[in-house]
Amino acid sequence: MIKSKPGFIRWLYLVVSLFLIGLDQFTKNLAIATLKLGVDYPVIGEILSWRLVYNDSAAFSLGFGYTWILAITSSIAMLATIWFARRITSVSWSIMAGIFLAGVVGNLVDRLIREPGFGKGHVIDFIQIPFNFPVFNLADIFIVSMAILSVLRVLRGENIGGVEPRTK
Repeated sequence: MIKSKPGFIRWLYLVVSLFLIGLDQFTKNLAIATLKLGVDYPVIGEILSWRLVYNDSAAFSLGFGYTWILAITSSIAMLATIWFARRITSVSWSIMAGIFLAGVVGNLVDRLIREPGFGKGHVIDFIQIPFNFPVFNLADIFIVSMAILSVLRVLRGENIGGVEPRTK
């Protein structure tokens, strides 16, 4: 595990997060500008296609119709991640936190600024894979992949964020 100076860790976390929030919003705006609602656009045969969907539920279309609750939950997750980032001592955990935060903020931005209005906005989803899997976006990928990777790292015995346990 690579350790680094706290200032670098904080900047790395912030830069990764801001870059990926921008990428997420860019791809969503591109999807809106170039795709027709509900139409499949094959990219790699039946393995991957683009399909524009306005989603008022959680990641992978779970929790239909509870956008305002998800906006509050996302806000809490964002604030908790920002607060916890102060304690991160590892470059890899800093990058992971930045990716996770980008996912949370990417979908929160949609819930706050997109139609039908503040706190009720629909998240833009456009990535479709087979097996009747729900349509999703980059922010969903960021959240789920970092949650899974975090669990795996903790199961391997690592402390979250590379933080050394506190002694009494």
